[in-house]
Amino acid sequence: MYERIRNLREDRDMTQTQMAEHLHCSQRIYSNYECGEVDIPTTVLIKLADFHNTSTDYLLNRTNIKDAYPKEG
Repeated sequence: MYERIRNLREDRDMTQTQMAEHLHCSQRIYSNYECGEVDIPTTVLIKLADFHNTSTDYLLNRTNIKDAYPKEG
């Protein structure tokens, strides 16, 4: 999971600091997410999936399909 999060960030040419700012956390906390040193809170996981236009299942390695699920409503 953590490698996918890092790869998605790097694919957008973003630094950890820039990603942390988007998530409203410190760079150190975000680095801990990428390294797997702390569990990613559900709300942050959803923000990451929305930001990268993918699903939480993709981030959690439950699927290899990168596309986001269609929005309902």
